[in-house]
Amino acid sequence: SGPPAWQLAVVSKVEPQAVQIIGLPSSNGEGGEGTVPFAEMTWAAPTLAEQRLGVPPRSPKDVVNVGDVIVVEKVEKPAGQNAKPYPPRTYALRQIPNVEGGVVVMDTQTGRVLAMSGGWSYARSQFNRAVQAARQPGSSFKPFVYLAAMDSGFTPASVVLDAPFSYDPGYGQPIWTPKNYGGDYLGPTTVRRGLELSRNLMTVRMAQQVGMKRVVEVAKEFGVTDQMGAYLPMALGAGETTLLRMTMAYAMLANGALEITPSLVDRVQDRNGRTIYRHEPRACRGCGEQAAAGNPVAPEIVDSRKPFHDPASVYQVVHMMLGVTTRGTAGRLAALGRPIAGKTGTTNDARDNWFLGSTPDITIGIYIGFDEPRTLGHGNAETGGGNAAPIYEAMAKEIFKGKAPTPFRIPPGLRMVRYSYEGGSIDEVFKPGTEPGSEGFNQTMLDGSAPWSGIDPGGGPQQAGGS
Repeated sequence: SGPPAWQLAVVSKVEPQAVQIIGLPSSNGEGGEGTVPFAEMTWAAPTLAEQRLGVPPRSPKDVVNVGDVIVVEKVEKPAGQNAKPYPPRTYALRQIPNVEGGVVVMDTQTGRVLAMSGGWSYARSQFNRAVQAARQPGSSFKPFVYLAAMDSGFTPASVVLDAPFSYDPGYGQPIWTPKNYGGDYLGPTTVRRGLELSRNLMTVRMAQQVGMKRVVEVAKEFGVTDQMGAYLPMALGAGETTLLRMTMAYAMLANGALEITPSLVDRVQDRNGRTIYRHEPRACRGCGEQAAAGNPVAPEIVDSRKPFHDPASVYQVVHMMLGVTTRGTAGRLAALGRPIAGKTGTTNDARDNWFLGSTPDITIGIYIGFDEPRTLGHGNAETGGGNAAPIYEAMAKEIFKGKAPTPFRIPPGLRMVRYSYEGGSIDEVFKPGTEPGSEGFNQTMLDGSAPWSGIDPGGGPQQAGGS
């Protein structure tokens, strides 16, 4: 139950730098034999507790023994551009994974599901993890906290304290003391930088300032969940949702808060060819019967939907999410050379890893985790940016091959201001009256109580009244 190119084989001989195998399908009289060079099994280090890896193998005998049944895949040459081809009937060692996950590819404007994978192999498990698995979104939930903050008067240049935080939930419960990934603190930091680097302590401070009831309202508006407790840990993605819901929510962020419904069915016709259901929410003026009647009007897509949320606040969050994929936790995606509004997600102990990324045309959601939750491992490689974002990168290279980048549409009324902050000098978007130099710019907050004037053009945080 795996990819068609994978095959079972039996180890017949273990040599110093290769393994001989038999039992392969034979063709052209070649016989069912083959070779697995040691270079194609050096990854097979022992798996230890807590998903840690042991010492890498030093020779084939550290990996297999004669008589072992193994999974192999035919390879033509080693990885690398200038590598010399292998001899015929050379194979690489493969392993059936016990980690699972899901992928959803969705049309950003319509909600049409273009592709979906609910697990590694349908033959092994029919459970669809893209639709049925309710998991914690972790930091991939943060954009909706930031959206609630934008609605409440924060700006991307607002300064929030990234420092130790404790909260007493009451009712005899223990004090809740969240931490940043890595356990470090940045001190006073702009909201933009907080989202780019996925700072937990800044997020909970903003959620406390605007109120969790508002955060819950935003999450429900975008379909992340139907029921959600207004508890502060929920701001860090402690609730549960599905990959399909999260992909839909990110698509509605990217399309400017136009309502969509995920669908696997485009159209239904009756026996006479009459359309009785069409998922496409937009109409085409000058198409179909009008075009057949010789109407000279050029076809035009008409979208009568109205935004269900303030487009200005939504675009401010999307614009900050563009920084996640260029300077933030998914900065590796900058190499794709196109605007991608994305966010990584890593839950406690790396039990659920996420990446969701949107362009104006395509939204892709990726989730990785074990069916029975346990850690995926330790270190930066086992985070949303370390293992989910590279999957997005590999898919995007194929999906966008030969296609020009499409910019996001900026809603009317926002002001673009050249602005310096911790990540560099960028064009930032502000609602009128909140840009640097205006009276509204003094509304920024440090810890929910102390007013700050934000970041000056030179890039340093200045306290209100300072120079």
